[in-house]
Amino acid sequence: MKRIFRGATSTVFAIALLVLAGLALKSYPAAAEGARALPMPAVDQPPGQATSAVVVLAGGCFWGVQGVFQHVKGVTNAVSGYAGGDRKSADYEAVSSGRTGHAESVQVTYDPRQISYGRVLQIFFSVAHDPTQLNRQGPDTGTQYRSAIFPLNADQAEIAKAYIAQLDQAKAFKKAIVTRIEPDRSFYPAENYHQDFLTRNPTYPYIVYNDLPKIEDLRRLLPELYRASPVLVAGGQSSK
Repeated sequence: MKRIFRGATSTVFAIALLVLAGLALKSYPAAAEGARALPMPAVDQPPGQATSAVVVLAGGCFWGVQGVFQHVKGVTNAVSGYAGGDRKSADYEAVSSGRTGHAESVQVTYDPRQISYGRVLQIFFSVAHDPTQLNRQGPDTGTQYRSAIFPLNADQAEIAKAYIAQLDQAKAFKKAIVTRIEPDRSFYPAENYHQDFLTRNPTYPYIVYNDLPKIEDLRRLLPELYRASPVLVAGGQSSK
């Protein structure tokens, strides 16, 4: 669905993509119900003395998840990539087959003095994706688009499990959360052309229909965490 048409994209392909994206969006629960700010985790990591921390998240196409976290205050880097499989299969063509064990993921680096791990999870579940969709997200289907958290340690895993239980108990969604907790998985950065994709391609039909609304939801629902100028993988911030 989100294949990049290289070279001169034909009008037929563009129109078809717009139509399909629009149809898929109609069945997307977040679009139907409206995104909302979920309660913060009851259990979170204390601030401590660290100046940098990392979390790896998967919530469908990495373009949108990366784009959301690039607009979050306290995030110092967000890299699109793959997690769940091995190194040799960590490339876009292989992962797109759905047979590698990988999920399109984003490695989020943040300053825990400015934003906590729990707050990162709050954003992930509130606006970055729909955690009730099993092995799909919006118009994209397959295990490579699953909802997952790849904890770097036992503390991250326990906090994520506790937050999922908290949200399910509060019936935050009409369906149960299907987000998987997958420890001990390595992260592999995606190809350069996938990095900063949302910022570099704001008029790309898939981005317009599926991802830009997430950025707006972040700004509207969690304004205290929103930054207008995204932090980019290439370094620095966008001039937009």
